[in-house]
Amino acid sequence: MSTATVSASVSATASASATTTATAAPAPLKLPGWVDLERPPIAETREQLLALLPPVAEKDEAFFTFHFEPGKAAKMNQGNPEIATHQISREQCWRGLQGVEIQTAEQKDRCGGHDYMVPIHPDGDPTKARFCIDQFEFPNRPCELPVVWSGATQAHQVCKKLGKRLCRQDEWMRACDGDPGGGEPRRYAYGDDLDLEICNTNKHAKDLNDPPCDARTVKSAWETCGTHTEPSGSFPQCRSRFGVYDQHGNVAEAMTRYDHEEGERVSQLKGSAFFYVDVHRRHDAPREKETYIDICRHDPRWHVQSMQKAWHVNYHLGFRCCFDIPPEKKKASK
Repeated sequence: MSTATVSASVSATASASATTTATAAPAPLKLPGWVDLERPPIAETREQLLALLPPVAEKDEAFFTFHFEPGKAAKMNQGNPEIATHQISREQCWRGLQGVEIQTAEQKDRCGGHDYMVPIHPDGDPTKARFCIDQFEFPNRPCELPVVWSGATQAHQVCKKLGKRLCRQDEWMRACDGDPGGGEPRRYAYGDDLDLEICNTNKHAKDLNDPPCDARTVKSAWETCGTHTEPSGSFPQCRSRFGVYDQHGNVAEAMTRYDHEEGERVSQLKGSAFFYVDVHRRHDAPREKETYIDICRHDPRWHVQSMQKAWHVNYHLGFRCCFDIPPEKKKASK
């Protein structure tokens, strides 16, 4: 595969969040104990991939061993390493997040002790928070590549075994457009005007895939469609006011919604991926074929399936988990 040419905006973002002046040595990084800057960007072994997850119950180990496997189509992993390109390193990503309090101790407590989750509430009233949401795309680790090739049914099972559940569309939307202080909703997580440079949305597919991406089958997609993601949180401004990252770009996300006509819960795919520049449309622009809007409240109908058998997977589809705040935590909130 030829060296990918990525838009200047990606390089600029990486540079803005990671570089120091030529005359000064980089400041020491303050990192969580689990971070290993020397690990390959993409997990090369199942052990490396599973190490990104919280500890799992012994009875569930076989489930994760079966469903997670690097380098194999239709297994949960971070994409085909043979054809994927990633422009921002783990270290650059962490430099961009230095000085940011990602999650407070109070937020962690309200979210059941889960790392990197935040409670979401309406009307500027924290006492009304009923759920928490992962701040990063699964595996919900800052500065790690998101997991793809996961159907909504599998994703829900993963979340459930980690003490959470797959998010609902209305929850995802509120986390995207809402304001903890009760301000007006935004069209996008970062503001009201579309900006393809703020998030990982500005990579042209034609510059990245040689030969061109053929997504007609799982096999052809694995062999030709690169998962050109960046570590979650690499674009610090791609953040909602609640502190949720990458709800635009990087990977689209699987979630659920209730279908009143069918009388059951179904899969819902939302968001955009790294190649959104090729299919983007402003919220007020005329509808055109092969384009779509990516506002927080967009309600698409892509690959709708019953949650009993929502098996659709692809190279740019990930997910994040939500968590129901226990009653005693609701009462204790201020």
